[in-house]
Amino acid sequence: VLGVGRLGIDDDFFELGGHSLLATRLISRIRASLGVELPIRSLFEAPSVAGLAQRLTGAQAARPPLQPLERPAEIPLSFAQRRLWFLHRLEGPSPTYNIPVGLRLRGALDQAALEAALADVVARHESLRTIFPERDGVPCQRILRTEEARLRLKITTQTLSEAALPEALRAAARWGFDLSAELPLRAELFRLSPEEHVLVLVLHHIASDGWSLGPLARDLGRAYAARCRGEEPRWAPLPVQYADYSLWQQQLLGSEADPQSPIGRQIAFWTQALAGLPEQLALPTDRPRPAVATYRGGSVPLRVGPELHGRLLGLARERQATLFMVLQAGLAALLSRLGAGTDVPLGSPIAGRTDHALEELVGFFVNTLVLRTDTSGEPSFGELLARVRATDLAAYAHQDLAFERLVELLNPARSLSRHPLFQVMLALQNAPEADLQLPGLAVTPEPVGTDTAKFDLWFSVAERRGADGKPAGLEGLIEYRADLFERGTVEALAQRLVRLLEAAAAEPDRPIGRLDILGPEERRRLLLGWNDTACEVPATTLAALFEAQAARNPEATAVVFERQALSYGELNGRANRLAHHLLGLGVGPERLVGVALERSAELVVALLAVLKAGGAYLPLDPDYPPERLAAMCQDARPACVLTTAQVASRLPDPPPCLLLEHPGTAEALSQQPETNPSEAQAAQPLRPEHPAYVIYTSGSTGRPKGVVVSQGSLNNFLAAMQERFRLEPHDRLLAVTTVGFDIAALELFLPLLSGARLILAPRQSVQYPPALARLIKASGATVLQAT
Repeated sequence: VLGVGRLGIDDDFFELGGHSLLATRLISRIRASLGVELPIRSLFEAPSVAGLAQRLTGAQAARPPLQPLERPAEIPLSFAQRRLWFLHRLEGPSPTYNIPVGLRLRGALDQAALEAALADVVARHESLRTIFPERDGVPCQRILRTEEARLRLKITTQTLSEAALPEALRAAARWGFDLSAELPLRAELFRLSPEEHVLVLVLHHIASDGWSLGPLARDLGRAYAARCRGEEPRWAPLPVQYADYSLWQQQLLGSEADPQSPIGRQIAFWTQALAGLPEQLALPTDRPRPAVATYRGGSVPLRVGPELHGRLLGLARERQATLFMVLQAGLAALLSRLGAGTDVPLGSPIAGRTDHALEELVGFFVNTLVLRTDTSGEPSFGELLARVRATDLAAYAHQDLAFERLVELLNPARSLSRHPLFQVMLALQNAPEADLQLPGLAVTPEPVGTDTAKFDLWFSVAERRGADGKPAGLEGLIEYRADLFERGTVEALAQRLVRLLEAAAAEPDRPIGRLDILGPEERRRLLLGWNDTACEVPATTLAALFEAQAARNPEATAVVFERQALSYGELNGRANRLAHHLLGLGVGPERLVGVALERSAELVVALLAVLKAGGAYLPLDPDYPPERLAAMCQDARPACVLTTAQVASRLPDPPPCLLLEHPGTAEALSQQPETNPSEAQAAQPLRPEHPAYVIYTSGSTGRPKGVVVSQGSLNNFLAAMQERFRLEPHDRLLAVTTVGFDIAALELFLPLLSGARLILAPRQSVQYPPALARLIKASGATVLQAT
């Protein structure tokens, strides 16, 4: 299994290069040779020949071996095949589940021998000559006779240039199979020159998986060599075919209705293990998730250098884990750091070839495990790795329940926009290399771009080893859904993952939240670039800034409400009269004035007047419940409230009210000057730290709390917003937010400081979208802020 020359009884399986896939193969060899059933956990707990020998005592008898079975008239699909068939039935022919393999062939190619060899392979593996017709809506496997399959299998040939090759390969990979009538294998040969060709084999996943490429390459190489000699290939018969596996799978696992059957126990395990699983992982996407996924994808490289590769292997050995478990812990920690939460489900493929008879067979055996990673409690990386190890070993012991059946049983909320149960896949490709050797030809892999993505993110890496067996690095890809991510975002994700693994290898006992994931450039951008938000704030008050704007454009329209409009000059004059009156009442810095007015131009006049007098306003929305208004007034204790008689009647036990529509108030205001109040009139100079207004929280977490916003903070905020949005005098801002919300200050004052027009939306228009749409059009609004 390990391919080593000499082995001592105390040598450690994992130190000699073992991993979970080889562990599964070893357990199946023990089953076949010794007739006993050992759980894979035994190998992790006793990873030596001597240790395993002790575990054999008391081991259960092996399960029934996989053997050829009597075929019914209609052969059922395996559990894994059923879901792919269902997706094919739902979506129609699609390249999403294609497996393209590109091979560059240099030398004198015997095309006739290649075609015959490919037909030999199809004859040898029934899965490659199986179609999937329906009988009364139920799919079945129909295995074509060898002669019929030969007639259907053709290698399409065309001559093209090197420049045209990439697009030709992508087009070949995008071929959509009709599974009910077509072979699940298609071959195209591109002739670049008499001595150089590129062969692309496109297999549908329903008939193949990653492991299958090894047996396929070996059999194709043997067959081609034989055909070049003018002979038929001679190979040992396969012990079973895929149809036997489909039938055996159902017999072996027993009835789901029996809780003590193998399948019953596995269903119970997974139901408990995945209870309360997050419906969707919160990933750092660039765009909202579309209602229906297009599977349009891209990929970026993911590389880990030899030195870090070696250190990660050392960490795995030290913690009695595997390299895959280290990668899983790293990815879960990273996603958790980026906002995915502390319950991180990751999908992972597992070979599914738990019987020795399946090792040389082409077919769809791979299963998908949902590995749930708990990152809560700020664990160290070592502690997280221990959690991952426990989770994975339990999952490996229950790997026979097909993912497709698990989805049916758990019945999560279905969506066409995401993959069920998990959206991120992690795969460590350690299946045997698909090494194709053709006599007289130099064969090298040829990349085939597919531009598709089955998952939101798919991290796929393979181990590289030097000639001496030493770690030579990890190489792979991150495949991503282009509907969700920009390429640059995924590139940054790859860099952060590698940095986190570097930090974890150096300090495995450090909490995962403190492992460094930022590179120098990213750190500079975050700390210096994005935090460089300083802007020039005028060393004056909001009232003075408005007064300057009114002086520049006194005739320009400042505020509009329904049919009422005030110019900048009119608005400033009316606000000045009220401000002088308030000064006479003792309003000034650190004095609070309530403003309880319906949406109107008078509301804007009142707010400006309070600020001109140096006071701070307390917005009291008349639509608030009386109890809330009373609580706010009791807590804030304003000196007075600017209001109307109609609104004042709704205020229980109000402070002293100044009724703006009262004849006495109107007479008093008419006696006041329209000139701007001077600083000398105030009881004390207005400073930036003095309050500008007091806003109350919603109270959703308890009692509403008053928050004081200073003059300096308000000026800074408005200056920053103006620098960002650059309102011009020709702009018209439609204000829709109630005055009791903090963002109302932006809507009310920013246009008045920039010379633009403030349009107050009536409350009924804000609450009825069609009316709001009409108002936007009728008013000519150019700016709208909505929260």
